[in-house]
Amino acid sequence: MTLFVVFVGFKAAKHSKKTSKGYFLAAGKMPWYLIGAAFVSTSVGSEAIVGSIGATYSGGLGLVNWEWWTLPTYTLTLIFFIPMYLRNRISTVPDFLQNRYGPACANIYTLVMLFAYVFVFLPPIIWGGSITFAALTGWNVYHVIAGIVILTASYTLIGGLTAVMWTDAIQLIFLIGGGVIFFFVALDHIPGGWNAMMEATPDRYHLYYPPSDPVAPFLGLVVASFGVFLFYQSSNQVMIQRILSARSIWDGMMGIIFAGFVNLIRPLVTCLLGLIVFHWLDVMQMGPSLLPNDADKAFSVALETFAPSGLRGIIMAGLLAAIMAAISSLVNSISTIFSLNIYQGYINRKATDKSLIGVGRLSGGVALLLAALVCPFVGTVGLFKYFQIGVTYVATPFISVILMGILWKRTTYKAGVYGLIGGVIIQLAVALILAVLQIKLHWLYVGAIAEVFTILLIIVVSLRSEPPRESQIDAYVWKPSWIKQLDDGKRRPWYRQVKFWFALYALAWFFIYWRFW
Repeated sequence: MTLFVVFVGFKAAKHSKKTSKGYFLAAGKMPWYLIGAAFVSTSVGSEAIVGSIGATYSGGLGLVNWEWWTLPTYTLTLIFFIPMYLRNRISTVPDFLQNRYGPACANIYTLVMLFAYVFVFLPPIIWGGSITFAALTGWNVYHVIAGIVILTASYTLIGGLTAVMWTDAIQLIFLIGGGVIFFFVALDHIPGGWNAMMEATPDRYHLYYPPSDPVAPFLGLVVASFGVFLFYQSSNQVMIQRILSARSIWDGMMGIIFAGFVNLIRPLVTCLLGLIVFHWLDVMQMGPSLLPNDADKAFSVALETFAPSGLRGIIMAGLLAAIMAAISSLVNSISTIFSLNIYQGYINRKATDKSLIGVGRLSGGVALLLAALVCPFVGTVGLFKYFQIGVTYVATPFISVILMGILWKRTTYKAGVYGLIGGVIIQLAVALILAVLQIKLHWLYVGAIAEVFTILLIIVVSLRSEPPRESQIDAYVWKPSWIKQLDDGKRRPWYRQVKFWFALYALAWFFIYWRFW
């Protein structure tokens, strides 16, 4: 299966346009189903499988909120972000910051996100998959790391975004298909099935956790919908690049909605196995319980305990597919930002398509190498915690500035710079003050507090500086009229309208939260 995925990647690379737009943005020709599949695959790395299963083993059903809590952020993305990106033909998030604010804001995003992708996003994906493969096969973990990096680089660096999105779609089919089968095979080992697990430990089967919960406070999820979660889905280059490749606004919208439907069943693959392992070990006492520091091994335990040899191979191949999909997406985004915003922006403004593609391949390869060298550090922190805290601290200043830039026309360039730089200082200061006062808050609250202070800073600086020119910002400030163009202004039959499919997705989402509240 892995070789088939690589074959698809090379095949897609062969047919992609040999231009910088074709390499980095798939020439703006991607249909909704590829966008949606790639959007999901990009966020399902090993930290979302190995780490989330381990976190669910430790914390219960509330951890599934990290998979299911998508409607609020997807709604905001559909209304405020996708129309703005596609109407203005934005290529990268730094392009938006450059046009709405100025070069300093774009440069800060570029440098910080390149650093974050290499040292925060990539390492847990590579490490999580590698330790699982090593544990189940007996292979040396560093040999596994090398193999994953080489396989992924083979088609990602050659084919660009077209190859990445086609392979993402194939990998998602294998991952979801194999993962769902494995979930029900594992559940079949539990006498009484799902109902028996709920009756044995009912407190672990609620999506609502109180605000003081140290793992998944529901109030924290709500405030994060306007902060770290919104940033990850709408302003994170590695995610939004799939939308930027859309052939129309309608395809971009439908791609997000399709991703929402897939995310409703995704926890069967990425989280709920942790509940089965917990019941097997801690309730039925069929083996020793996992210590908190060993929770990431829950996925390995599930494979060894519940999966027959044939299915185990399929699941391992699906895991490898998820790892490769997430890595390839990150590498493509790294090469896009570096080539278009650093190399073409400052080093060689007259760069040809050939040189841009060459620089993209080189920068992606270097990023992979650096991440592979750093990833063993992740094991000392824990996959889930490492990734979530890292993303939260990176996201806060950026989403504050981006939101204010879209929603308030008075926001100035100077305020944007102050928001990005001051936001980092505010984030660190809030964390330090809380530590000194010995106040323990979930990182989602810490990020929300820092976001509020950052937005206040942006407002104060904006009011004390010259307002931006209307001609510069008009295309980037949200207008209610954008909502009317969800279907590109075309008359489509009801069964192809964005609002119809969004309503179905919303109803399914509300039913799930009503059922497991």
